Amino acid sequence: MSKKQEQIQKLLDMQKKFIEYEHAHGVTPEEYYLAEEGHPLHNYRQRFRDVAMDLVEMAHEEKGSHR
Repeated sequence: MSKKQEQIQKLLDMQKKFIEYEHAHGVTPEEYYLAEEGHPLHNYRQRFRDVAMDLVEMAHEEKGSHR
């Protein structure tokens, strides 16, 4: 599996786990934005954004374009 495919799979896995958690427990805005260390959503947004931005960078490299 290529690095690009691995990153896409990682995003899909993260999204699936988030949806499962949301359905089981519900998610408040505080949990989503301010989850404390040890909470399943702690740094979720940042980790998701980092992986997504890696994919954006890969796409630009692939096409030879710049952001």
